[in-house]
Amino acid sequence: MLQGKRFAFVGAGNMAEALVRGLLASGSVAPSDVTVSNRRRDKAERNAERWGVRAAPDNHACVRDADVVMLCVKPQVMRTALEQVGKDIPAHALVISVAAGISIAAIEAHLAAGQRVVRSMPNTGAIVRQSATAIAAGSNATEHDLDVAREIFDQVGRTVVVEEHHLDAVTGLSGSGPAYIFLIIDALADASVKVGLPRDIGLELAAQTVMGSAQLLLQTGEHPGRLKDQVTSPGGTAIAGLHTLEAGGLRTTLINAVENATRRAKELGETMMKR
Repeated sequence: MLQGKRFAFVGAGNMAEALVRGLLASGSVAPSDVTVSNRRRDKAERNAERWGVRAAPDNHACVRDADVVMLCVKPQVMRTALEQVGKDIPAHALVISVAAGISIAAIEAHLAAGQRVVRSMPNTGAIVRQSATAIAAGSNATEHDLDVAREIFDQVGRTVVVEEHHLDAVTGLSGSGPAYIFLIIDALADASVKVGLPRDIGLELAAQTVMGSAQLLLQTGEHPGRLKDQVTSPGGTAIAGLHTLEAGGLRTTLINAVENATRRAKELGETMMKR
């Protein structure tokens, strides 16, 4: 499905790198079919050389011959990027955005009538090909376009299809989620030091525990409550720890974090496209 398509990456940051590397590793996309650009041309050239793909002199040249345009820019500069390249994107090209909070309607408003758009929300796990990504179709996108987008993001993790109105919630959950998990791992490492473990060992054990628990849930399909109960024996250590977490309001705090991050994603999208 991806073979023979020409990809244009507007933006040459971490997410672009993760996606480029994932596509090349899949074997279905040739380096010669990938072009990158960046507002700093030297960065585009440096990264293109490192990734083994082509660098464009500017955003206009990057997108002109593309079959798939990947908008890998920050929300703060999305409006500027769209104003630059909107008229240069070929009519047949599929446009995929990874910018948090920027609606499909806002993107389509800067493109030619009928342009096909897919909005996505990956996360930083893409760097190690473990992203949690959600995608949503624009008003002109087809099922085939969703299949193409899904295949792209499947190269760097797991992908789900949602309605667009859920994407800000996805941003609050999995888009921002790595920050929550890093904080939890850091806190567990601190706890390991308090109870006498060397920090490096505590950190490794905490990170592996999070990864193993996540893999167990995904591979078994069990409800997390059921898996929790399997670890928790009567009068044991786990229930003592869980009691402390519940008393500290861990559930409420995490729910509030996702809710506030979701609200902020909506605010950012509205603010950035008004500028």
